[in-house]
Amino acid sequence: MDRIQKLTQMLEASPNDCFLLHALGLEYVKLGAIGTALEYFEKVLASNQNYVGTYYHLAKAYEKVGKEAKAIEVYENGIQVALSLKDNHAKNELQMALDDISE
Repeated sequence: MDRIQKLTQMLEASPNDCFLLHALGLEYVKLGAIGTALEYFEKVLASNQNYVGTYYHLAKAYEKVGKEAKAIEVYENGIQVALSLKDNHAKNELQMALDDISE
């Protein structure tokens, strides 16, 4: 059974599990199904705005579909969340990605 099937089955038991939603988003990115990945990443943040790792991947997905303004907004929101959580590592990663897209 492939990863997407396994994760989807597990998600049926826990439909708001941020780890599973995030993992599915990553799997769809690997397949190049960016639209589907965006849906899963958005579900993560709808369920838990403090799931800081998702901001980076969501913004990168927006970059891949040419929505740079949306990506910038997501990076900025992620930076604010990382600051509130005192997660300097995540804040720095998000800031570097924001700097790259803003150049």
